Amino acid sequence: RPLQKTQTPLTSLRAGAGSAAGALGALAGGHGASCQLAALERQIFDFLGFQWAPILGNFLQIIVVILGLFGTIQFRPRYIVVYTVWTALWVTWNVFIICFYLEVGGLSKETDLMTFNISMHRSWWREHGPGCIRRVVRPSAPGILDDYSYVSVTGCIIDFQYLEVIHSAIQILLSLIGFVYACYVISIFMEEEDSCRTK
Repeated sequence: RPLQKTQTPLTSLRAGAGSAAGALGALAGGHGASCQLAALERQIFDFLGFQWAPILGNFLQIIVVILGLFGTIQFRPRYIVVYTVWTALWVTWNVFIICFYLEVGGLSKETDLMTFNISMHRSWWREHGPGCIRRVVRPSAPGILDDYSYVSVTGCIIDFQYLEVIHSAIQILLSLIGFVYACYVISIFMEEEDSCRTK
């Protein structure tokens, strides 16, 4: 007598969710790659500018995006929930950065907030933006040390604060798309779970 394979509710759930995850895998991979590239690009320039607060945020973003992709492909709803919660925090952080560089609500871009007040470095784009001409000027006034100098930047096509705002706006746009997508994937998993329980 041939053996008949029985399918438990958990196996049915994983099979159904696996098919849904497979169908959504291409979209998840494409969006995840976009988020990773945007975060890595930003991470590079934040490293060049010694912006420690954004560096920490970018690192967490990269890790959580990988976690969200793994949760989608391997049917781990909890990982997707973590990604969804982090996305809301990431949007809030980027809104804060926009307000910081546009000096909204009493914030000032001249403070050392982005470096945790441990250095006086500013955004890398401040001196290296499109069209910027950077000159190191040594003052000739008496009483000033010979090794003292300051940087003069002229000719920038777009000011550095607007470049930072554009970067944050891109992150917000990608995050909102990812948030909607994650909510959709969670709803599919819940529907698959409910359908398996009723069988």
